[in-house]
Amino acid sequence: MLTIASRIDALNRLGRAMSDPTRSRILLSLLERPGYPAQLARELELSRTNVSNHLACLRGCGIVAAEPEGRQTRYEIVDPHLAAALHSLLAVTLAVDEGVPCSDPGCGVLGCCAGSAEGAVSLGPGEEVWLR
Repeated sequence: MLTIASRIDALNRLGRAMSDPTRSRILLSLLERPGYPAQLARELELSRTNVSNHLACLRGCGIVAAEPEGRQTRYEIVDPHLAAALHSLLAVTLAVDEGVPCSDPGCGVLGCCAGSAEGAVSLGPGEEVWLR
């Protein structure tokens, strides 16, 4: 069972991992499928050194696992529960501007209302967050 201190540490690790846009892009890619540093660098149009440094941070935070495969190393989200939680976070409506109604017409969250399509922020292919 996690203590309060270990829960705070876990949240701090997640916050640190997601606070950097490059690490967030890497996490989004790894949510789709495991990846390799060279492949991630190509797909995200980053240097391999940059990707490797961010993967080391994510590994140090306990968010991704590295699995050697011959001369390559495969990276993946360490826990399926974490992957599910990240998918849930992507579905969250952020309350950024109280004057703009919820933009998701299919939103079923109590207290939220449907409105125009303004305020969507794209996180990548097929992913967006609705700002209200």
